[in-house]
Amino acid sequence: MIKYILKCNNKHEFESWFSNSSEFEKLEKKKLIECIFCNSTKVKKSMMSPQISNFKKENKNTIDHKNYYKIKKDLINMRKFVEKNFEFVGDKLSSKVRDIYYDKSKKKNIYGTATTKEKEELKEEGIELSTIPWLDKDN
Repeated sequence: MIKYILKCNNKHEFESWFSNSSEFEKLEKKKLIECIFCNSTKVKKSMMSPQISNFKKENKNTIDHKNYYKIKKDLINMRKFVEKNFEFVGDKLSSKVRDIYYDKSKKKNIYGTATTKEKEELKEEGIELSTIPWLDKDN
């Protein structure tokens, strides 16, 4: 496994793991790597330095590892809450959210999926969406 610091054309930086360096190249070429902040597929490797382990660093990583599981648990709980309290509208999210936005009497909680283009169009109309990392409940 290899970890890269990635940077999109909007200058967002994030980390991602790949099975090897050629795996990154293959996915990048097919535009299958997306920025976790803005969904841009124009992603490149950023400057990196080798990671050198020492006792203090390993101890810090253990704390980060615990924090990772807490965040993961919180995200799974958020998913359960959304599934219980919101209506799933699938890929019709953009049209359903417009119906609700422009007709306030239809106010209800919904969730679903939207393409990057649909998200941009909604943003241009002044409609804000929130994206939640959707983790498997069994993971």
